[in-house]
Amino acid sequence: MTSAPATQPRFLTLEGGEGAGKSTVLAALRDALLADGEDVVCTREPGGTPLAERIRELLLAQSNEVMDPHTELLLVFAARAQHVAQVIRPALARGAWVVCDRFTDSSFAYQGAARGLDMAFIAELERGAVGIVPGLTLLLDLDVASARERTRGRDLLGDAVPDRIESERDAFFERVREGFRLRAASDPRRIRTIDAGLSAGLVASEAVAILSQYREGLA
Repeated sequence: MTSAPATQPRFLTLEGGEGAGKSTVLAALRDALLADGEDVVCTREPGGTPLAERIRELLLAQSNEVMDPHTELLLVFAARAQHVAQVIRPALARGAWVVCDRFTDSSFAYQGAARGLDMAFIAELERGAVGIVPGLTLLLDLDVASARERTRGRDLLGDAVPDRIESERDAFFERVREGFRLRAASDPRRIRTIDAGLSAGLVASEAVAILSQYREGLA
């Protein structure tokens, strides 16, 4: 049997549904670490390398062909394996902090809870293809109606068209949210939940405070 994924204390991940404000929080965490003179790598999933970004395009592009959930899951893990090998592990090895917008918890929420795929299969992919777990995950929890309003305003402002995932119905995102909340309940020491319905400033401040407390615990 493949060994359990190894926890990486300097690996931080942000999770949550669409429109939860992960980009704002990522910037706040980055700035807090840089202010202390830390080496910081900020990245995202799916993506993070040229090859993984090409896979991201496949995953998010609108198409007349319906993507099978297993195809979606395996594409996500193909991108993740490349990302871990080329970006995340090398950065951690040199002592940098890595802050990532989404990681494997998203697969359990989107492909597991929302698509209905086998959680044990996802866990085996995590062990075999990824092999690492973040030391701290911040879950930005936001109700689906509020998230819709945020993404709708963002799309209108940027004249953007919703991607394949964003085009899913509300029931899909309700399952995603519940999947994240169940993950947080099962691993409360690693996954800290923040009410993303608060103002962006308050959410960012809480995230930085949690990071500060976490770093104190590592000392």
